[in-house]
Amino acid sequence: MYRKATVDDCKKIYNLICELEQKQLPYDKFSAIFQEQLSSRHYYCLVCEYDSHVIGVLNLRFEGQLHHSECIAEIMEFAIDADYRKQGIGKEMFAHACNIAKQYNCTQIECASNQLRTDAHRFYVREGMHNDHYKFSKSLTGEEG
Repeated sequence: MYRKATVDDCKKIYNLICELEQKQLPYDKFSAIFQEQLSSRHYYCLVCEYDSHVIGVLNLRFEGQLHHSECIAEIMEFAIDADYRKQGIGKEMFAHACNIAKQYNCTQIECASNQLRTDAHRFYVREGMHNDHYKFSKSLTGEEG
């Protein structure tokens, strides 16, 4: 079942994203950001629930962008529990996300993906996405990565 996330989903989403990032994030900061996003019209956090457990998350941000002169959807986080991968859940979640983005009057959906996530890159290409951009980042805290 696919649905919009609620505050009760925070811990499971946190666990999925920590697994995706392969590091333990500070939970109190994560929870505060998650709750703020839940109340914002600029975000939609889609979850996949199976047997009363959240097994997937796809977090969208909607933003009017000057260089497009349109509203664009961006996938901020997308993770499926390792035990449920390669079963078509990601494909279905991506399709749901595209429909949600259309409902928000977005004309495009984008995402950035770590260069090491080659399986994710193949997935996005299979789903019709194109790798047209580079994304650059710089730490402002002095920490790398």
